[in-house]
Parts: sequence; C-alpha cells; structure tokens
Amino acid sequence: MHLISVNVGTATPSEHTDAESGVTGIAKRPVVGPVRVAAPGDRATGLGSGLEGDTVGDRRHHGGDHQAVYAYAREDLDLWERELGRELPGGLFGENFTTSGIDLNTARLGDRWRVGADLVLEVASARIPCRTFQGVLGEAGWVRRFTRQARPGAYLRVLQEGSVSPGDPIEIIHRPDHDVTVELWFRAFTTERALLPRTLAAGSAMEPRAHETVRQYVEKYGAGAGAR
Repeated sequence: MHLISVNVGTATPSEHTDAESGVTGIAKRPVVGPVRVAAPGDRATGLGSGLEGDTVGDRRHHGGDHQAVYAYAREDLDLWERELGRELPGGLFGENFTTSGIDLNTARLGDRWRVGADLVLEVASARIPCRTFQGVLGEAGWVRRFTRQARPGAYLRVLQEGSVSPGDPIEIIHRPDHDVTVELWFRAFTTERALLPRTLAAGSAMEPRAHETVRQYVEKYGAGAGAR
C-alpha cells in the first residue's frame, strides 16, 4: 500500500462553483514533494486543506479538520477509465492522495494510517459529489452516476502532522471494532437514509455535523430504522 501521487490544486475560476469567490481548487495536479500535511483548523476560518499549497474554494462545504485530506484509489480511477472511455490522471477527482493497494471503500471510519515516516491520519467520512465535480469533469449526469457506483473515496483528519512524497508507504496501524465502512457511510448519507442509525457505531470518528444529521433522523424515525 502506497501513495502513487500527492496532488494539490490552485485557485481557478469556474462557472460550476457556488463559492462566493467564484474559484475552485478541485482539479489538482501531482507534485514532486515532500509536501507538509497538518490539521487545517476550522472549515470557515482555518487553512481549508491539510496540504501545504493546496486550495479549497468553497469553505462552506469542503475542507477543515474533518476533511483535511481526500484520498482516492488508483484502482477505482481505473474502473472509471474503463467505464468512461477516457484517461483519468491522478488528482482529476480532486483527491490529494492517489493511492494503490488499499480498498478505500471498505476502510472503516476510525481506521488510522501512517503515511511515510511521520504522518498519521484517521478515516473520517466519504466524499459526497457536488455540481463543481460534475462541471469540472464534464460528464452529464455525473453526480447521479458517481453516487450510484458508491466508490466515493475517503476524507481523513490529521492526528500527527508530517511530510509525504509520492511512493511513500501506507500502513494501517489501527482498526476499530465496528462495521461502519466508507461505503456504508456514503450510502447512508446519500441513497439509503435508513442506514443512518448504523453509522453511530463509528462513535467519535464521525464528525459532529454528521452526528447531528443522524440525531435528527433518529428523533424523527427512531433508532431501529435500518437495523439488521
């Protein structure tokens, strides 16, 4: 398991973003490294991205400590290449880390990775696609298509800062004792809302905003919804 590429994006004007600035950093490009990775702070007031030199255009919905790093697997990009019939270089999906050898969809919230010598990350949630993603990719109906496939990639928070470069190893150093995977979390927050109560098993690994969404759902429908 290792990093194929480390990707950062610069502020680029886009007609597809709802950000007041009118810019997006979603289309990222691989860099040589090393790149410093640290907790960026609050989404609204912090640095946005956990990667030095990376841009988050819309701070209302992206960035902050619980979305400090976005990882997407090369294996899933290859699947999309075959389905779309086009080349998809690392970074095009907006991911900071293009990975190899690790199934991000079966990763559990709370999984901890050591990347390179010092960086320690924790899986926090899945990526929910937006219209900026669809607009930059230029594929009609992309949000719906991406959602249906349920290969969303993982957002990670920074537990211990460090520097990373392409080729650095990824080591899973902790796995929690629950079944809340990135894929299950994604399905619960998109197409299968009845699964929401099951995500509570992730405990503090799930960000406060997500906890509030689940609380409201349980208050309305009950904690037994989606249990199996």
